[in-house]
Order: sequence, then C-alpha cells, then structure tokens
Amino acid sequence: MSVFARAPLESAGDTALQAYLLGSVEFEAALALQRQLVYHVAGARDRAALVLCEHPPAITVGRQGSRAHILYEPEELCSLRWRVRWVNRGGGCLLHLPGQMAIYPILPLDRLALGLQDYLNRLRQVLIDVLADFSVPAAAGPDSADVYVGGRPVAHLGVAVREWVSYFGAALNVYPDLEPLRKVRTSPAALPMTSLERERRGPLRAALVRERLLEHFVARFGFGRLSLFFHHPALGSRVGTGTVNSRP
Repeated sequence: MSVFARAPLESAGDTALQAYLLGSVEFEAALALQRQLVYHVAGARDRAALVLCEHPPAITVGRQGSRAHILYEPEELCSLRWRVRWVNRGGGCLLHLPGQMAIYPILPLDRLALGLQDYLNRLRQVLIDVLADFSVPAAAGPDSADVYVGGRPVAHLGVAVREWVSYFGAALNVYPDLEPLRKVRTSPAALPMTSLERERRGPLRAALVRERLLEHFVARFGFGRLSLFFHHPALGSRVGTGTVNSRP
C-alpha cells in the first residue's frame, strides 16, 4: 500500500505557502535554512515553504554527479576559491552563480497527495511555464534532471525528501555569466548550459521572472494562501514581510 493511501489526503488549498524572496545567500546558509524549514513543515504539515534566492559561486554534486563532470583543474578551483560540495539530492553537478535563481520548495508531499514523480513533473512544468511567458519554448530532457531550450539545459532539477517533506529543488539560469558554465556539466551527455536572457535575446528583470515563477508555482500546486517574506530570522536580524492571498 502506498504511503499516501495511509495518510489523510488534503487539498493544497488548505495548506499555507510561505515564500521567502531572498537575495544572495551563501549555499551553506541556504542549506541550513532549508533544514530548519523541513523540521517546521514536518511538525506542522498544514504549511509549506518556498525559498527563492541566488548563491555566490560554488559547485554542488548530486547523487548522479561525478568529479569527472567538472572540467576545472583542482588548482583552478583553488585559485577561484570555489568550493565543491557533495550533497544529498538527485541530479548531477551544478555551478551556482549570481544571476541564477535557486528554487527550494519545502512541501509536505504526503499531505498534498504527491508522489515523487508527480512532484518532479509539476516542478519541471513550472519552469517550462515561466520560460514560455518570455517567449522561450522549453521542454523536459531525456534525463529528468534538466529543462532544455534548443538542446541546451537552461534549468537543472535535483530534489531530496525527508519524512515526505521535499527540499533542494531547481536552479534556473536567468542571466548568469555563461562562460564558467562551459566547464561544469549537469550530466555527462549535456551540452553547456544556456540562460533565459540568452535565449530571449534581450535583457530582463529578475524580479519579473521571480514574480512569474511564484504565480505558476501557486497555480501548479494549487495553494490557496500565500505569504511573502523578504528575510528569514535564521539569516540575521533584518526582517521584512508582506502577505497576499492568491485567487482560488
């Protein structure tokens, strides 16, 4: 019997989504924040969280990744002061850079009656919807970890689940420097990553991309209540919040 069949099924409309719209956050700090949010959501499954931020340069390697996918020599990484960190998520290698949106949903999958594949499919479709808003046609790749535009990955998915609460998530290239991404491959067969700005052939505002992503995320997962926060106490003392209610 499925774990979901044993749990009382609720609609996402009964679950409150707390969205944290942050700026640049060190990867380790973002990971610590996710762990705290997973703990809170696991203990109160009528809530969910979404963290949107970006990271200074760092390389993470997921369960399908390998050091062989990183084409930088160890001496180069040392000179750049880029740390390589192995993490407990799906997906492959990922170079985090400014201009790349990190998307970390902390969702109670059992309460939302979502299996892992359904969750991945919805998260991937959110990214495809966002790209379509900017007239960039995208599609899921043969390896379920990437979203592609014209044969090149523009977003990478890598999720983890603890006590049926999701964390990690996806990274969408909005306007990062693409040159360093040529030397870190998300999978052995993947071409170098592209970006929304490159494929759109023009500049765009990150705030607008973030706004569209929030709209599609709420719609795809069916949340009825959305609270916006522009800081989290775990990251320091500065606090800013706002609250909006999504349409049914």
